[in-house]
Amino acid sequence: MKKRILFFIVFLLLLTVEVMIALFVHDRFVRPYIGDVLVVVVLYFLVRTLLLERCRWLPLFIFIFAVGVEFLQYLNLVELMGLSGNRFMRILLGSVFDFKDIVCYGVGCAGLQAGQWFFQKKCLHRHSVL
Repeated sequence: MKKRILFFIVFLLLLTVEVMIALFVHDRFVRPYIGDVLVVVVLYFLVRTLLLERCRWLPLFIFIFAVGVEFLQYLNLVELMGLSGNRFMRILLGSVFDFKDIVCYGVGCAGLQAGQWFFQKKCLHRHSVL
């Protein structure tokens, strides 16, 4: 239960950062690149809040999900759903396909996978000493 609370707190903090970037940062680096790397990390901590057990493939599943959303942007899903006038939905779902976004999702998920590996090794090492 403590881990779930920790994951949820991290999720809320990262979500706040992501929303602040989306609303207030209009540059050529942080919003388009850091924001896209961060979005998969936000999703990871949301899912970890809901999962009972650790899933070693979670970063891969999140990457596949993010690429799927990006593909829906390619198909102009926001317009097809008649939501192009809704700013919130345009920000949430995205409205422009960009291959660089997929690269950013990959970077974020690779970082998540490395983090999982690091913490798993750290925990195994700590328990083997005891």
